[in-house]
Amino acid sequence: MKTFLWKMLPALALLLLFSSCDISNDDASFHFVTVPVQAVDMPESFTLNETYTIGVTLLIPNGCTSFEGFDVTSEGETIRRVIGIGTERDNIACTEAIEVVDSSFEFLCLYSGTYLFKFWTGQNEAGEPQFLEIEVPVTP
Repeated sequence: MKTFLWKMLPALALLLLFSSCDISNDDASFHFVTVPVQAVDMPESFTLNETYTIGVTLLIPNGCTSFEGFDVTSEGETIRRVIGIGTERDNIACTEAIEVVDSSFEFLCLYSGTYLFKFWTGQNEAGEPQFLEIEVPVTP
């Protein structure tokens, strides 16, 4: 019985290989978009090596967009750029209703000094990014 299974294993592997999913479809059903921040709930100060939950209120621009998470990037030791990320479904009719979503992310304070958070709030008339900047000192 064992020899039969060992002889059938390569055939099963080939069968799985040729019956796998077709990934050649280039028509994406969604694309990623930035979601503007409306408000932020931050502590007045941080303590070194402590973890904090940062509350964020975002504006979802239409019925085709779903909030997915945050892109938090470091600019040096104590500057953080925070951008809300959503997915927008393609090729469907969307409502134009704006939805307010509350979410949060975890932040670990690793450096002393003062942290500067830059939350993306949208673009101005010239197409330049706008940020809500919040400074939070680190206490000993």
